[in-house]
Amino acid sequence: MPRLVSQPTRIQSAGNKPKLIDEYIGRVNSKTSPASLAHMRSPAGWQEPGQTPEFDEYTIVLRGMLQVEYQGGNLDVRAGQAVIAHKGEWIRYSTPEADGAEYIAVCVPAFAMEPAHRDEDT
Repeated sequence: MPRLVSQPTRIQSAGNKPKLIDEYIGRVNSKTSPASLAHMRSPAGWQEPGQTPEFDEYTIVLRGMLQVEYQGGNLDVRAGQAVIAHKGEWIRYSTPEADGAEYIAVCVPAFAMEPAHRDEDT
């Protein structure tokens, strides 16, 4: 039988500014570990610590621009575009433009702090 997820849980964000994270499916809200799905809203100038996660992350940008820094460069992912960040690769997300960004992120397996392996120096 399908299971209704009636509302998300607001999750504390990492980074230099507050970011809204509403987890619909994942370890916190639905007690689901195979995958997580969250709605993110990041303000202008937001940046999170770099990480080398043990999960793949699939992100579609709904509004604004999400910058994805990786070893060797960066990608500017704009509204209507998506990006795949593979497990084991170092990445850092930010929203440097004036309007910030709104996006949906899916992590497989589900996001958790420990397997995100966030950088300690930021």
